[in-house]
Amino acid sequence: MYPEIEPHEHGFLEVGDGHRVYWEVCGNPAGLPAVVLHGGPGSGCTPSWRQYLDPARYRIVLFDQRGCGRSTPHAGESESALRANTTAHLLADIEALRELLGVRRWLVFGASWGCVLGLRYAQTFPERVAAAVFFALATGSRAETDLLTHGLGPVFPEAWQRFSAGLDGDLSAAYHRLLTDPDPEVCAEAARRWCAWEDAIVPTSPPSPRFRDPRFRLGFARLVTHYWANGSFLADGIALREAGKLAGIPAVLVQGTMDLSNLLGTPWLLHQAWPGSELVMIEHAGHGSGGGMAAALVAATDRFAG
Repeated sequence: MYPEIEPHEHGFLEVGDGHRVYWEVCGNPAGLPAVVLHGGPGSGCTPSWRQYLDPARYRIVLFDQRGCGRSTPHAGESESALRANTTAHLLADIEALRELLGVRRWLVFGASWGCVLGLRYAQTFPERVAAAVFFALATGSRAETDLLTHGLGPVFPEAWQRFSAGLDGDLSAAYHRLLTDPDPEVCAEAARRWCAWEDAIVPTSPPSPRFRDPRFRLGFARLVTHYWANGSFLADGIALREAGKLAGIPAVLVQGTMDLSNLLGTPWLLHQAWPGSELVMIEHAGHGSGGGMAAALVAATDRFAG
């Protein structure tokens, strides 16, 4: 990865409905524009997201999606952050930010939920996307979120027992009800249980230190369950069905062989449906950027910069 850098420009974008979206720009002001889409939903952009692109050749645009990071209101502080917070709103925010910064076309870089968002952005605005690099691949389908909330139970039985205790049905919806309960202690305990399960199903990575922060933990859990309980605010399977619209947009798709989302075949299905895409599988890597993933991602962004 490239060395740590600081933004040379930043601000807040007023997107309506009481939301202010934090954005920043790093790297070369005259470089190839690239927009970074973080995961979650609700993870926010940390400084390490700046390091996947060459700051001498890219104009790197990052932003915190509604309700998280430095954007306001924050879901860890107020349920108002969940209002007017859907996939359609996030896509509109990307376009508003592009117009604000005077970008004609840009490379789209994202992971996990950021991959879902990037796919829908490219399918909706193909003329705005010069290329794409996605990792920890996901398409936002119900099958994917069902795998993560139910299907992996037999793989991690002890963690599953703690996660599902006292609940049934759609666990995303059940947790979302707990996370918006009037009692703050109920919310806090639900956030702890949800984030413990998130750690458990990524055994290739150590527990996330960000989950130690009660504000982050609550905001993250609220946003993930808000989206998953609502089918990611997408017609089920649409991102994969409409991948053919991406023909002509070059893409590198990077996936770890130990990422448990592979159980559904998502990387191969997306690659086969996206004409001209390249799938790079990283041995022994999981759902993240470790184990050789970062090197593959930097190689991909370096190629597109050339």
